[in-house]
Amino acid sequence: MKKKGKEKRNKGLSILFCSAVYLFLFLPLFVVVANSFNSTTTKPYLSWKGFTLDWYVKLWSNSSLLESFGNTMLIALLSTLLSTIIGTLGAVGIYRYKFKGKGIINGLLYIPVVIPEIVIGIALLTIFSNTGVPRGMLTLILSHVSFCVPYVIFNVRARLSGYDASVEEASMDLGADRIVTFFEITLPILAPGIAGGALLAFTLSIDDVIISYFVNGQTKTYPLKVMESIKSGVSPDVNALSALLLLGTIGLVFITQSGILSGKHNKV
Repeated sequence: MKKKGKEKRNKGLSILFCSAVYLFLFLPLFVVVANSFNSTTTKPYLSWKGFTLDWYVKLWSNSSLLESFGNTMLIALLSTLLSTIIGTLGAVGIYRYKFKGKGIINGLLYIPVVIPEIVIGIALLTIFSNTGVPRGMLTLILSHVSFCVPYVIFNVRARLSGYDASVEEASMDLGADRIVTFFEITLPILAPGIAGGALLAFTLSIDDVIISYFVNGQTKTYPLKVMESIKSGVSPDVNALSALLLLGTIGLVFITQSGILSGKHNKV
């Protein structure tokens, strides 16, 4: 009886602890979504005055906010595409081939992950200034690619850890060359790791503030625009756009977990 009582008490404490952790994590998100439907116009919009959809309507007339969001999405898509291609080829090359300095390269991949972002931002700003590259959309894309590539490599390399190279050998024994084998055999097998790395790179690009602050020039991204608006108080239309972005993120997670992108239902 004492043992059962102790187990029941421990289970109750575990549930309470998990509930507190999830509440701490998701309560700020709930506040943002709730304020996007709040009819109050008194800053900082913390008092509930009633339900409204006006902020979602007014959002479409806020040209500067929509422009910054468009810049963010364009930068995120292009940097994700480039970092996914570079990261996938890099992971396959590092895994498959032996060459001098391979251990050093593997170690260097962790530098953009572990060092503070402010150091990366200052370093990239110095490089662009010394080479005469004007700051703007191009420098933002190059900067985002620089810190997204390692995450793609890590995801694809984790997928390669259980990779059976005999499948490729069988494909080439049946007459396929290396290019056909890569696109028809290797790429589908690595698809879950590639998709995971691409989603992570996309999220990191959208979320970046510090590095973008140093290299943005006159190109404003959505996080930078929100950071500027904090000085005068975050307007409700920012909450509305954030709620829509949150909804889109949840949709991507749902699609991934359903196996549509992970290829769980595909037979190789």
